[in-house]
Amino acid sequence: MIERHIKLLEIVNEKKRIEVTKLAELLNVSQVTARKDLSIIEEKGLLRREHGYALINSSDDISSRLAFNYDVKRKIACLASELVSDGETVMIESGSCCALLAEELAYNKRDVTIITNSVFIASYIRAAPSVKVVLLGGDFQPESQVLVGPIARKCAEEFFADKIFLGTDGFISKIGFTGNNHMRTEIVKAMAKNSNKIVVLTESSKFSRQGVVPQFKTEEVDYVITDNNIPVEILQLLKKDDIDVQMVSTN
Repeated sequence: MIERHIKLLEIVNEKKRIEVTKLAELLNVSQVTARKDLSIIEEKGLLRREHGYALINSSDDISSRLAFNYDVKRKIACLASELVSDGETVMIESGSCCALLAEELAYNKRDVTIITNSVFIASYIRAAPSVKVVLLGGDFQPESQVLVGPIARKCAEEFFADKIFLGTDGFISKIGFTGNNHMRTEIVKAMAKNSNKIVVLTESSKFSRQGVVPQFKTEEVDYVITDNNIPVEILQLLKKDDIDVQMVSTN
């Protein structure tokens, strides 16, 4: 996504609802260009248009979450992509940073195989010419657009990967990374069993939240890719457990 598109998303996220004419003015482009940009971004599901206005999606589905803090999430995804070499097989769990990572790998790496339980991710990169996508089976959760349950766990057991990339919903110092959905957390654990490395992609804000179910202990995780607003005490804790913490700038 070009820089102007990122700026457009930032404006719509801030305003929630804005006239296309005003948006063009803020971007210093013509209304025709603004409408073309909106069409491209709307096709990705990151916002919607209505009677001359651009609006942020109001629901809590993955498309809405993807549009929020897009620039930071894109930076996290790009940094994470450096851990993947051409020809590797990786598992990618659902999540906004993970979806952007999948896109980065699909269009900028060669002969990468992506194994995922995310219907959203499979659809998001469907036009990429050189990536192979393996979509696990299972019970469909419409809001997050992921496949979970015993069938998904059984499918995950049949594959081995160089790395698994996943998001997290929160962090508790004495427990580690946590999730908000028991079934999603269980399938992530199943996917991780046959992966050589575990990589957590998350905005630093998640370290100030708590999920409801344990996901991974810190000593089980190999990498954390986040932004530079991570609390110092959490950063020290992660490094104490030999996690390779890599950060992107929020500026």
